[in-house]
Amino acid sequence: MADSEKNKKAAGKAGGKGKSDGGNNQRRVLKEIAPSSWEHPADRAALNALRRIPGFDAAVRKLFAMFGERALRLAFKANAVRTSDNQYGWVHRRLTRVCQVLDVEKVPECYISQTHEVNAGAIGFGEPFIVLNSSLLEILTEDEMETVLGHEVGHIASGHVVYRTILFLLLQLMKGRAILAGIALLPITIGLLEWYRKSEISCDRAGLLSVQDPIQSQRALMKLAGGMRGGELDLDEFVAQAEEYRNNRELLDSVYKIFNMLFTTHPFAVIRVAELRDWIDSGAYDAILAGDYDRRGEQPERRYIDELREAGGGYAQGAREMMRDLDGAIDRLRSRFSEGKSRKS
Repeated sequence: MADSEKNKKAAGKAGGKGKSDGGNNQRRVLKEIAPSSWEHPADRAALNALRRIPGFDAAVRKLFAMFGERALRLAFKANAVRTSDNQYGWVHRRLTRVCQVLDVEKVPECYISQTHEVNAGAIGFGEPFIVLNSSLLEILTEDEMETVLGHEVGHIASGHVVYRTILFLLLQLMKGRAILAGIALLPITIGLLEWYRKSEISCDRAGLLSVQDPIQSQRALMKLAGGMRGGELDLDEFVAQAEEYRNNRELLDSVYKIFNMLFTTHPFAVIRVAELRDWIDSGAYDAILAGDYDRRGEQPERRYIDELREAGGGYAQGAREMMRDLDGAIDRLRSRFSEGKSRKS
């Protein structure tokens, strides 16, 4: 099936909302939905493993308290605009609807910060809040922004904020003068970065469930890669670019892919689009909209070994794909070398 046909089919499943709906159309409210419904297995299992360490959460909260959660909130309150009915009212209304759709009881505070970097984040422990960089509002439509808001609410609902803060502190430590400490923490940091990237895949799904329009979710990711309001962008071409990236199995390119990703906090935009499409194609997205999802308070206690097995399965699949790409690239390199020898002979 052509990409354009797939995208039209996806839009049809979501009610065909190709443009910003201005807040008029209704979303399906996912009553009592548990975050495990959208979490990537490797993300969920890694978090559960951390939470099983005695006193770990308490220690992290004390650590963050030293750096001043209250100070961060005051900083944004002093130098950013807090959304409300009267301040960026459309953002506030969209955030309120996201919380209704994901059945999040308390709407987190949201601040708009003036900066050119296209980004957003969720910060805090006791009462996390959302920060949107002003540049996002310049390039995204209202529906596309709703997917970003859903993404950040997903992080809060999944309990990611605590552990993302740990990683942030570790990265700051590695950038500082504590060189030996940075080297010692390198394996932990790389592991947390890998989890962080999986958490981004998880919350892209939460963003999709919030807006319930695959086209808008994918377009938002495309614009994060390199879009601007009024720019001529084509989702089908970007999807084709994503497939081209994934299917490129040249030896050096496969190695470069690994090293390019190693110290990044976010997967590349083309990978995020491809992962989101894979999740939709798996049927999981449609099943959730049909009411088939994990509900809070009804989840059976999972054995630790099962969680590890799920995480291992997720990482193993990625490793198998990487090794397949490397093997294919080596085979092609060997063939070219053999062909070159034959011509010389």
